[in-house]
Amino acid sequence: MSIPLVKTFDVTYGVPSRLSPLVTRVVCNNPGPFTFTGSGTYLVGTDELAVIDPGPNDQDHLEALLRVAGDRPVSCILVTHTHHDHCGGAARLGAMTGAPVLAHGAHPSGPDEAPPALEEGADFSFRPDGTIVDGETVRGSDWTLRAVHTPGHIANHLCFALEEEHALFTGDHVMGWSTTVVAPPDGDMADYMNSLDVLIARDDEIYYPTHGPPVTAPRHFVAAVKTHRQRRDAAILASLAAGHETLMAIVRDVYRDTDPSLHIAAALNVQAHLAGHVEGGRVIMHGGTFPEISYSAKPDRE
Repeated sequence: MSIPLVKTFDVTYGVPSRLSPLVTRVVCNNPGPFTFTGSGTYLVGTDELAVIDPGPNDQDHLEALLRVAGDRPVSCILVTHTHHDHCGGAARLGAMTGAPVLAHGAHPSGPDEAPPALEEGADFSFRPDGTIVDGETVRGSDWTLRAVHTPGHIANHLCFALEEEHALFTGDHVMGWSTTVVAPPDGDMADYMNSLDVLIARDDEIYYPTHGPPVTAPRHFVAAVKTHRQRRDAAILASLAAGHETLMAIVRDVYRDTDPSLHIAAALNVQAHLAGHVEGGRVIMHGGTFPEISYSAKPDRE
């Protein structure tokens, strides 16, 4: 089952797109290999607004959000997770609107232990005004948003369910244009797979990722992502068994059709896959410096 990714997505930066009666999107001009056409910020509601993922600390983007909001009050700013391209502008937007910033928490690691930054990287300074955890809700005059904890891409990742429209804002957990990078120690592949199962069990009718277009057949899409990850895991183990012992050797073997500029991201995914097998005793990690960490398959007992 291949993932039905959509690689074309036309946007006009700073201009609002009305996606449903309750959802408007504004895309920031921060395109790149990991942000696609840029970070999409969602304004939810008609008279009273919630803002989801205000994006980076970009003055033009923040001013565009204020223009779209107009004289409507912003009651809360919700953050899916603590990467700059999602939360970098949260504090400034909070100061501009007076709205509290809500998230699962601060970044889960410090600068000395975080994985290599991909584009805008981690926001170690981020501190929410309040925390919101799995199952908690915030409400406006015509909307209800419920937090769905989906660790994997990063431990503090949240999705937000718009109950009135059976829609889910998926951050980086599921994206319509690309698979998701899972980078240890902030990310965990076992958690990611479990979080995919959480979404498969839901009845959402549409996903709104922070990057790229909406996902209009969610369950089919997530099932395809899960199958892809399972096949990738098998290919990584087969590569290791064939004698490719370092992360980069496995990447060059398994990700042959991937642009070399993305090989560091691929190495992080391989590391996440192998971490679970190391923990389970199937693989031995011998150490080394990323991205040349070496591994071997644990011999079967006779």
